Amino acid sequence: MTASTYHPNASPAYLAVDLGASSGRVIAGVLIDGKLTLEAVHRFANDPVRVQDSLQWDLIGLWKEIQTGLRIAANKYSDVQSVGVDSWGVDYVLIDRNGQFAGSMFNYRDNRTQGMLEKSFQIVPRREIFAATGLQFMQINTLYQLLAAKLADDPALQVAERFLMIGDFFHWLLSGKASNEITNVSTSQLLDPRAGDWSRTLIDRFGLPSKLFGRLTPPGTDLGPVQPSVAEVTGLHDVPVIVPATHDTASAVLAVPAEDFAPAKPDWCYISSGTWSLMGCELNQPMITDRCAELNFTNETGVGGSTRLLKNIGGLWIFQQIRQSMIRRGKEVSWDDMVQQAKAAPAFSLLIDPDAADFVAPTDMVDAIVAYAKRTGQPEPTSDGVFYRGALEGLAIRYRVCLGMLESMLGHPLKTIHIVGGGAVNALLCQMTADACDRNVIAGPVEATAIGNVLMQMIGLGKLDSFDDARQLVRASFEPEHYQPTDSEAWTEPAQRAQLW
Repeated sequence: MTASTYHPNASPAYLAVDLGASSGRVIAGVLIDGKLTLEAVHRFANDPVRVQDSLQWDLIGLWKEIQTGLRIAANKYSDVQSVGVDSWGVDYVLIDRNGQFAGSMFNYRDNRTQGMLEKSFQIVPRREIFAATGLQFMQINTLYQLLAAKLADDPALQVAERFLMIGDFFHWLLSGKASNEITNVSTSQLLDPRAGDWSRTLIDRFGLPSKLFGRLTPPGTDLGPVQPSVAEVTGLHDVPVIVPATHDTASAVLAVPAEDFAPAKPDWCYISSGTWSLMGCELNQPMITDRCAELNFTNETGVGGSTRLLKNIGGLWIFQQIRQSMIRRGKEVSWDDMVQQAKAAPAFSLLIDPDAADFVAPTDMVDAIVAYAKRTGQPEPTSDGVFYRGALEGLAIRYRVCLGMLESMLGHPLKTIHIVGGGAVNALLCQMTADACDRNVIAGPVEATAIGNVLMQMIGLGKLDSFDDARQLVRASFEPEHYQPTDSEAWTEPAQRAQLW
């Protein structure tokens, strides 16, 4: 087709910039005949960079890729309605008074937060932090990153004028307007979920500069059009920047094809499955209780004032990193190959805790697993398939334990598990989850984060009237896979034997 005969797609398009911890995409959501369709117009890697002894994000490289993707989309779609960005949680950028970086762009896996939980409890007791925020304690949380910067006398805290989380940062670049979107702020351990605002008391007690933390922005907010410098580069003229739920899990949960929204008594839970697994329930209010604190669950803010009561689980990180280890060893194994070898491997011959500290950021995942097997008194894996299967079975067992915790907090059983995100395409993991948990599993949609991003843009623009309408559109547009439990009893002894959690 020649340039003279080429015509861009005239259907209304909503552009979702979806940034994960290992890759990013610019995805166009298009409504055709009452169904939402997606097209990935640009994909790119998101690889952290070792700078001296620190691990940092290449945010400038990401911005370049985002602009490239938006330019491709502008050429392909003549009626771009809006653009919005979602990202991973906890990480942040500090901006100075000249609108430049005030300091480094640290990756949450950087080792500067080692020991910060213990140091934080010397300043504010653990129970008081939880009572103020309702958040799960993880050393990667923004609070402990900021505490590490303060204790290291990082000059960035002195010169910074504004704190932006990752989605906020890219919205600022797109629109020129700084905002702090609430769903991602809720991962920081600096939000009071009852008040829906920063915990200023906690900020003050940790001695953090209060001026950094701006007014919170709800999902669906219109930040105004793409600023002129970006419009010139991308071709997106007069396109509004609509803030989605910028935390990728909050966007993914919006795309769960459930029949209700934030019910008082949910009968379903979700697993947002990717590099991390986020397993939890969507509630109509926070659950900040002693039991929640004891089980180390978290209350994160969802769309429409909902609460995502969940636990962070190591996810497919181990499975992904095993592949990288194999490639370094000269084995060019595909994801399908790994699943097939896992399926053929003997069951329960290697039990792996996906949340063990051994696997946070090892130099080589296979070496780390071998060392872990030795430390926990397990035989060394005898085949590649044992590594692959062990990573998946470990996740399924962790889901089983997490389900029990959720039900103990809610006081009633959950009938269905919705798996959304990349893990929904792993049929072996989905069946393992159904079997280990003895629950029906509904898998899909796979691109839940991008879908939720698009849905929130549509709600913000008034194209959808409610969250129930958004979920109805998901059910009408994407066909899920169903998995029934087949041999749940076989998982009882391995779960007991593991004694990992």
